[in-house]
Amino acid sequence: MNRPTSRPTSRFIPRLLLTPAIATLFLWMIVPLVMTIYFSVIRYNLMQPDVTGFAGLENFEYFVTDPSFTTSVINTVLLLGSVILITVLFGVLIALLINEPFAGRGLVRVLLISPFFVMPTVNALMWKNMMMNPIYGVLAQVWAFFGAAPVDWLTDFPLQSVIVMVSWQWLPFATLIFMTALQSMDREQLEAARMDGATYGQQLRYLYIPHLGRSVAVVVMIELIFLLSVFAEIYTTTGGGPGDASTNVAFLIFKQALLNFDAGVASAGALFAVLLANIAAIFLIRMVGKNLDK
Repeated sequence: MNRPTSRPTSRFIPRLLLTPAIATLFLWMIVPLVMTIYFSVIRYNLMQPDVTGFAGLENFEYFVTDPSFTTSVINTVLLLGSVILITVLFGVLIALLINEPFAGRGLVRVLLISPFFVMPTVNALMWKNMMMNPIYGVLAQVWAFFGAAPVDWLTDFPLQSVIVMVSWQWLPFATLIFMTALQSMDREQLEAARMDGATYGQQLRYLYIPHLGRSVAVVVMIELIFLLSVFAEIYTTTGGGPGDASTNVAFLIFKQALLNFDAGVASAGALFAVLLANIAAIFLIRMVGKNLDK
């Protein structure tokens, strides 16, 4: 008769097998972080290799006192808030529109999701050359058709142009999440509400919107974390300009690292961005947790 395996042994073997994966993931995260912290407290400028030594908090002070710092933080907040607001509002509307059955709904869903798989650089080039070009862009042709003067969007409205590009790419993600959430709704509850004479506005207020609360929290959390690192659209189209009109924190770090060749200040800026991301993540995880507990 076989003796039953003891509980400590049965737990030890799975944990032992998980150790390589956990150790690899830990090193994957901790090594870049430690190197960034190290470079942020030393003098390390590629144009001045002879200037070395411990810098303390000088790199952090130089980064936060940069004339572009305040503008970049404001632009980052405006970019995050605008994109999240646009994607959540229009994502909910589109998901509600295609929630009801109609001919060709499957094809429409595929077309709606497809922009999310376009690379950010390709997305930026498409908007820059095909849509917003003041000479041969689609918007310029529309303006000319109505007799109006074409607008140089990337010069006159640089940050707004970037917001449109990023929103166009992230709108399918929000729509997909909301479509999935609507498919899990209790159809019997909806039918009962309709039989009781509830209008569509009442259904929207008391059934659809509360049901989408968790999905909205998840979309906001994921987008906020990823949108903090928006870079390709700015680099490809406006270059952070005119002036600092479209410079965000990620692009400011790029300027310090590859335009000023100051790896120390760029590392200090990277730690500032990490701090922002973690603060946002803490609040958002709590918000999502409260929604999941309901």
